[in-house]
Amino acid sequence: MPPSRKRLCPNVSVLFAIVSCLVTASAFAGETNSAPLRLSLSDCISKALERNFDIRIARYDVEISRYFVSGSYGAYEPVLDIAGSHSFSASPGGVDAENRPFAGTTSDSDFYQAGISQLLPTGLRFDLGSDLNKTTGVNSSGPFASSEAAARIQMRQPLLRNLWIDSSRLAIQVSKKGLTISELALRQQMMNTVNDATVAYYDLLLAKERIKIQQEALDRAGRLVKESKRRVEVGTLARQDEKQAESQLLARQADLLGAQGARTSQEYVVKALIMDDFTEWEKQPIEPTTTLAADTKPFNLQESWRKGLAGRPDILQAKTDLERQGIVLKFLKNQRFPELDLTGSYGQAGSGVGYNDALVGVRSGTSPFFSFGAELRIPLAGNRSARAAYLVGRATIDQSLLRFKQLERDIMVQIGVAVQTAETRLAQVDKTRQSREFAETALEAEQKKLENGKSSEFVVLQLQRDLTSARLAEVGALVDYNKALSSLALREGTIIEKNQMELQVK
Repeated sequence: MPPSRKRLCPNVSVLFAIVSCLVTASAFAGETNSAPLRLSLSDCISKALERNFDIRIARYDVEISRYFVSGSYGAYEPVLDIAGSHSFSASPGGVDAENRPFAGTTSDSDFYQAGISQLLPTGLRFDLGSDLNKTTGVNSSGPFASSEAAARIQMRQPLLRNLWIDSSRLAIQVSKKGLTISELALRQQMMNTVNDATVAYYDLLLAKERIKIQQEALDRAGRLVKESKRRVEVGTLARQDEKQAESQLLARQADLLGAQGARTSQEYVVKALIMDDFTEWEKQPIEPTTTLAADTKPFNLQESWRKGLAGRPDILQAKTDLERQGIVLKFLKNQRFPELDLTGSYGQAGSGVGYNDALVGVRSGTSPFFSFGAELRIPLAGNRSARAAYLVGRATIDQSLLRFKQLERDIMVQIGVAVQTAETRLAQVDKTRQSREFAETALEAEQKKLENGKSSEFVVLQLQRDLTSARLAEVGALVDYNKALSSLALREGTIIEKNQMELQVK
């Protein structure tokens, strides 16, 4: 054997040792002594639903909508009015036309008023009120004092405009629909978060499996380098052929470093979904515990369409918004009518020298007063603004109906694509598994040929790369299939049930 080969061969062992140290060091780079967070898929989804910022923000929209609903009932709250006043007047004396003197006059008056008014859901507005006043003073006849009191009820009931709906009832019904829409929006955000967490988790599983595959590829490359070194030493392999194995060793090292970096990056994606305080788990690694497998299921496009069109939050939101617009249109239609209000009042009056005399007169019921009638107000120009508003509302509903049909079509297309994608991904799982099995068999056979001197490092290296690619393709197909199932469940609106979870949006 040439002396130069004997001097260079030990360097190969040193190179392999250095590479192995780099792999080990990079595997633990950035890690702390903290125990890894063992996380299953269900744990990941639960933490995302509990701590995700988007969901917590959406919950405030629901809370705000509830406040609007509660506030809209304020129109029916009774209102208490209390008033009181004092007045004084004085006039100087003088002489009349017949030159007769007359004395000046003075008067003091106290006035008190109290009442309760309220609007009822039928549109009836009533006022219960009472007033009491007393006047004392001096006039030409001498000192005087008088008191008056009254208790009454006044009512106004619309008979045309504002009869079956008015602005108060409109605000209540619209705010209730708004609450339903915000609750559906929250559910949609929860569903999106479940899907995002599922996708992120499977991508982390994929990153974990890629590290394992690249580590195995590195080990194979290392064994081939050792075998090449041995064959160089015995003179059955040329030095340039050995360099091919060393080149592949370094290439596999680079692949492993890339896989480790991809896992670290994917851990950040998962952490962003499941935590609200990033510093809490910033340096704690995540260890996914769910097994990567293909859960085969029959696909039924018609059933998926039925589920999507019946239960997706976005189409339920669209339906609720159409109902809301229908309420507004009902109000706008009513506003085209003239105002015809039925009015009426009834009360008792009393009078006397003092307060007590006036109140006794009211209680005695001997001085009633009442009124009834109707008021009609007709716009002479045809109520143009109300009619135009109604036409706008009707056109808006027609437009929304077209958008609703468009949404139905889009949902069917989305579900159709999702079903086709899932079926394709499932077929790819089977094909990539077979491809990986064939690649393993081919590499094993070629390695035996190499050991018997009937093959070359170049062929073995090519088959090693083929096996690594086949294994990466297989785990990639498994991950893509599981992600496709999650996407299909999201499109169907069944992703919550698929993960056996109960969500509270109230």
